[in-house]
Amino acid sequence: MAAALRRLSGCVAFSMLSGVASLFAAVALIGGCRHLPPPTPLDQLNAEQTHGHAVFQARCGQCHRDREEGSLHGPSLLGVYKLQYLPSGAPANDERVTSTVLHGHGLMPAQPNIDPQDLDDLVAYLHTL
Repeated sequence: MAAALRRLSGCVAFSMLSGVASLFAAVALIGGCRHLPPPTPLDQLNAEQTHGHAVFQARCGQCHRDREEGSLHGPSLLGVYKLQYLPSGAPANDERVTSTVLHGHGLMPAQPNIDPQDLDDLVAYLHTL
């Protein structure tokens, strides 16, 4: 009987430790979900990325933040390529970003008339966020 109690108390202690470890892991995971490296400073962008920043300001900046968290009319694009998925749930890759810009998504209007070089430079800039 005493041995059974010792085994039971050991299981309870292990279960409590396992629960505490799970709690800490969950807190670290939740707290660290948006902890991303900062964007490349504007003064360190190359010519293509700098032009992409100007395109962002002219075409995207009224609805999206680029260098800070928090949404305007659309989600922040800070770290958009540093995450596995876009806010829409689509993969965070050039093909999906380009498609979203050209064809729109949800409330985001399509930008079918964007100059191809502007689009390339915009994508290059988004990679720096």
